Amino acid sequence: MASFVRISALVWADILTLYAIFVMMTYLTNVWGLTITHAAAIVNVFTGVAAIMPIGMAFLVDTFMGDKWTLLLSSIAYSIGMTSLAMSTPPFLSNAAGNCGAYKPECIGDAQKVLFYTALALIAIGISGHITSLGSFLEQQKGDQDDSGKKTPWQVPGICVVMLLPIVGCFALPYIKPWSVRFGIPAICTVVATFLFLSGFFCSSYKHSGTLRPGSPLTTVLRVFVASASKMFSHLPQHDKELNGTLRPGPHTGCLRCLDKAAIEPNKQDRWKHCSEEEVEDTKIFICMIPMWMTFIMCGVVISVGNTFFLEQADKMNHKVGKLKVPLPIFKAFYDLVKDGFKARYVKVAGKVIQEKYVAPCGITIAMLFSILCCILAAGVEISRLDVIRRHGLLDKPNDKIPMSMFVLLPQYLLLGAIDGISNSSIDQFFTNQAPKSMKRYSQFFSHGVIGAGTVGSVLSVYVVSKVSERVGGKSWFQDTLNKSRLDNYYWTLAVLSFINLVLHILVALWYKYKDPPNKATWNEEFTKA
Repeated sequence: MASFVRISALVWADILTLYAIFVMMTYLTNVWGLTITHAAAIVNVFTGVAAIMPIGMAFLVDTFMGDKWTLLLSSIAYSIGMTSLAMSTPPFLSNAAGNCGAYKPECIGDAQKVLFYTALALIAIGISGHITSLGSFLEQQKGDQDDSGKKTPWQVPGICVVMLLPIVGCFALPYIKPWSVRFGIPAICTVVATFLFLSGFFCSSYKHSGTLRPGSPLTTVLRVFVASASKMFSHLPQHDKELNGTLRPGPHTGCLRCLDKAAIEPNKQDRWKHCSEEEVEDTKIFICMIPMWMTFIMCGVVISVGNTFFLEQADKMNHKVGKLKVPLPIFKAFYDLVKDGFKARYVKVAGKVIQEKYVAPCGITIAMLFSILCCILAAGVEISRLDVIRRHGLLDKPNDKIPMSMFVLLPQYLLLGAIDGISNSSIDQFFTNQAPKSMKRYSQFFSHGVIGAGTVGSVLSVYVVSKVSERVGGKSWFQDTLNKSRLDNYYWTLAVLSFINLVLHILVALWYKYKDPPNKATWNEEFTKA
């Protein structure tokens, strides 16, 4: 089980790193002196790209690299990225770069900026590589050892470490004042975990995962488009169930008949000019799912405010509970707890009252309703916060603490956790149930990718809302400081957009033809693990 420990070390380092990165928004506004919109854009682009990249990374795994090498290279990128992030803080390169070493905006020079943005790119590669390959490679190493259902001597302490690390990330790291050390500790842990994983290559402790998977289904989709385009002027039979002079043996999707040309006989030996009827059918099913995916993006837009605007609001509020000062990452702990809890509870309740094939669509609808409720609640809390600011004369004192407990934001984080938990697992299960069999491995990556697209899209939403509010009202809702901004109006806008998106989703869901899910026992097990 030495290989299990080496791979688990990567999981442990990831947990600690994610808690350190969670407060990136406050680092950019307090140390770099960026505006809330600029800092939120950086955080959201980084988070969104890291969530979208596993789709492309899975293509590389299936086509070229395999899980083991993807995990190694992404872990190296992760280590270099975290080290560069720690080195981008002012004290590290102050003498070499000719900057001051204090945590102030004037001490951030070009060298620090280059290191910082390079670090974010490498960390995004590391995160996406781990999302793609860490779980599957760990399962390959377990082999048949878990068939009895008993925990091995190595797994028990491993589970204890996984439970302990969030406590360390919540309470220990935030009390470390220097950002260089706060980023440096996860960097050291990531480097050590990578060296432990690398040592397994020299000890030959990893099981061979066999040959590479037989190509990526994304390649098949591209081949179908290329083949159908090459036969643009070929004629199709009048009957949609007939092709090459015979009736199709299996079910057939009536729409997108132009893609059927890819299966016409000429150039049958050329893979890029001829595809099988099954490959064409899989591609058509995949394309027909896209309108549904588009309605999922808004959930990602709402989720993106959790580690940006919500966090910035909490940073300027009272952190104390009695005499105890509670750090900001406590919100992430509650978020993750509710995320996992809602996912498991929804499966048990919905499975008893809803037909199996409708559990995932109903879960997505519930997540959208929670999105609306979260935005309305956030707008109400922000109105109260702005009222406290005016009454205490803090409008022009952006660095002063507001006499209002940050825990008024806790219900918003709990709703965000519920949104993330239900939406991710429901989107994952929707893809697993409805996508072609050849693409089911990509279900988790597409669920991450859709939420990631929404996170990146939130940057555009902030920009458009800012320009429109400035043109209509003469003053943008997003000002240089949080106290002068009108985030409540932005939250109301998100609530309206989420409602419109919910209506569109219901219309598309009524149009969509659902397939029956696979075996019931397998379905429930996969949905719980999602």
